[in-house]
Amino acid sequence: MTCRGWIKFRSVAALTVVVALGTAAIAAAQPQSGIVRPTYEPPKPSLKLGEQLYAGNCSTCHGIAGAGITRGRLGAGHVLGEGPPLRNVGAQGADFYLRMGFMPLRNIYSQPGPQRTRVLFTNKEIESMVMYVASLGHGPGIPHPDPAKGNLSTGLQLFTDHCAGCHQVLARGGFVTGALVPPLQTLTDRQIAQAVRIGPYLMPRFSPKQISNAQLDSIIKYVQWTNRPDNRGGWGIGNVGPIPEGLVAWWIAAPLLLIACALIGRRFKRS
Repeated sequence: MTCRGWIKFRSVAALTVVVALGTAAIAAAQPQSGIVRPTYEPPKPSLKLGEQLYAGNCSTCHGIAGAGITRGRLGAGHVLGEGPPLRNVGAQGADFYLRMGFMPLRNIYSQPGPQRTRVLFTNKEIESMVMYVASLGHGPGIPHPDPAKGNLSTGLQLFTDHCAGCHQVLARGGFVTGALVPPLQTLTDRQIAQAVRIGPYLMPRFSPKQISNAQLDSIIKYVQWTNRPDNRGGWGIGNVGPIPEGLVAWWIAAPLLLIACALIGRRFKRS
């Protein structure tokens, strides 16, 4: 390689390295998972931090100071986000949607509605944002259920009446028109209580007049019990309902029964 060729090669290699390092630096500067954070966060939750996080991650859909936004256009074909107002929502709603990973949405038009995903904020950030949303008006606070005070049999009856139609009697989830019903075993006591009061997406909302706090404690106690149900009848088959039980009956039990009948028939023929 000539001297001029070597210099050209080194120049191209150096340019390649600079471009690669620049690309890596730009990628590192981008907010992780699309989350916008201030350059400095205080060591403890604060109203100011919550306001900053809200402005960077929520105001596009929910508006300045939780005023809400209706669908519009920013120009050049860009659609403005749309979302309900958050004034008077209170700490309960903000805490539930953030800790469940429902918010922020990746796509506001996704179907069948918000799905539970990885939580994108730290506990300090969530507490700060909940503090800020709660400051926007008068709304319900975060509930503190006590399932130890509940009654298991009462919880079973209430869950069967109000919840089993979608979640199945052992709270394993299922399918309804236009949505997937989640299992409840991974939810905390607080999240179950919040879901009952808020009614996220297609789930109905139950007021304290419909389900009292004492009854809610019993429902939560029953849901806790479904984590380790007592399958006295035998094999639980995942406790997901009659469909797998029917499949086992048709695909395993029935063929075995036919084989047993054939073997017994042969013995009678020989005798």
